[in-house]
Amino acid sequence: MTAVGPVRVTRDYLTGSGDDPGGFRADEELGIEGYLTGGATRMAALAGVGESFAKASRVLSELAGWVLDDDTIRLATHATARRAAATRPERPDAARFAEAPGAVEVPIDAGKVNTTGGWRDVKVAVFAKREEGEPAAPKDWDDRELPPPTVRTVVAAVEGVDAFAERLKAEADRLGVTGSDDVTVLGDGAAWIWNLAGSVLPQAKGVLDVYHAAEHIASAAKAVWGEGTARAAAGLEEGRSALIAEGLSGLEAWIGRVFAEMGTGVGYDALISLAAYATSHTTRLDYADRLQGGRSIGSGLIEGTIKQLINLRLKRTGARWSVENVGPLVELVALADSPEWQSIWTAI
Repeated sequence: MTAVGPVRVTRDYLTGSGDDPGGFRADEELGIEGYLTGGATRMAALAGVGESFAKASRVLSELAGWVLDDDTIRLATHATARRAAATRPERPDAARFAEAPGAVEVPIDAGKVNTTGGWRDVKVAVFAKREEGEPAAPKDWDDRELPPPTVRTVVAAVEGVDAFAERLKAEADRLGVTGSDDVTVLGDGAAWIWNLAGSVLPQAKGVLDVYHAAEHIASAAKAVWGEGTARAAAGLEEGRSALIAEGLSGLEAWIGRVFAEMGTGVGYDALISLAAYATSHTTRLDYADRLQGGRSIGSGLIEGTIKQLINLRLKRTGARWSVENVGPLVELVALADSPEWQSIWTAI
């Protein structure tokens, strides 16, 4: 058998004709000489969403015998991301979303990305459906296993809340969930999330991520009994259990008991702050009923999405991104791990 060396894919290699619907014109999309065929672009983009562009170049060389420079992979990946974003309204996943079993969850949050203008927030929302899990008692809140989402789509952008609201509204309309009352928005305590949810999904229920709520209880317990003490740990468990089992009324009762126990002035401000925080989320603390119904009470889906799509891909050492490329690239990373990866190559 004769050994075959690597194929050097230069900037005029694997060129397609002008009629090739899968190819990208260099002068319009890639800024390189010649064409890159649809098949070549697909391989380059798939490598580019999973690894840094330099590492993607090495992966293609090892696995496919191509020597494709990292700049070409970068340009092909961003071109694919822009095309995928532009063709979102025509993608077939809206029908798949409608047919998938489960109730709609829309966790919303923001991650950090280093842009050419400095660190910026990239807002991210996930539209997902999840079937009910087994009923659980409040004491079992952290031990149960929920079914994974049956379907999901991701919307992301570095932009203001008003602009992101328009983007979110377009996706909610596309998926047919805007006026549904079987939608849950999950988020931390940030006001922009709840204002956004109220304007885009007015019938949705809101759930404060239970882990963020617990962090506020932990801060109060540390202020009262001292960081790292056994009493602070016990106080956290007591307060968290009261909140999960009885909602706002349970937490307020726990705060009252702590006031009676503590010394004069010790941790007073922290407890007042905790009470004010909980009161601002009165309608978002219905944990016991959701546990009984096998529904989610945490925003782990969005936390995991940000970790996988932003932290692991975009926060590479030395990486800096153009603001306009961030959102489409985050969405493309999500698409690459879904059935819609195939559909975008038939749509563009």
